[in-house]
Amino acid sequence: MCEAMIILLMGVTGSGKTTVGKLLARDLGWRFVDADDYHPGSNVRQMSRGIPLTDEDRKPWLDALRKLLGELADEHASAVVACSALKESYRRYLFEGNRNIRLVYLKGESGLIRKRLEGRRGHFAKAHLLPSQFDALEEPQGALEVSASGKPETIVKEIIERLSLGSVAS
Repeated sequence: MCEAMIILLMGVTGSGKTTVGKLLARDLGWRFVDADDYHPGSNVRQMSRGIPLTDEDRKPWLDALRKLLGELADEHASAVVACSALKESYRRYLFEGNRNIRLVYLKGESGLIRKRLEGRRGHFAKAHLLPSQFDALEEPQGALEVSASGKPETIVKEIIERLSLGSVAS
């Protein structure tokens, strides 16, 4: 049996984290977690009104995610977690003491992401939040960088290949 791993898919809203994450988790037979589900209601209401979150607003969300990542590690569970993790300080906080996390950055150009967000239905993060997402984004160093422009199935295949997870997905 291979060692447990947590793949954290990061990127701005609309980069495909949830879509790719669900497919990736399905193909690997792992648990999928959407970090958006851990936002307090006040954060969701704020973003729904087009008001970007501050670091202070994000603190309870980051605390909940850090706890979840610790629990997954304690359980030796493999999982795919979709989480914006836009700033290096957020990633350091989330990953502290957890060595089995692999960071995958879904990198997309603002025009592509804006087009996706304008067509998005049923999600609190709309296109008007995109400028603040790119303003906050600190591109990660040492992450597996994958273009968000491909089809989700192609992105999943690339992640599996580049992380050498082919035998897990078979």
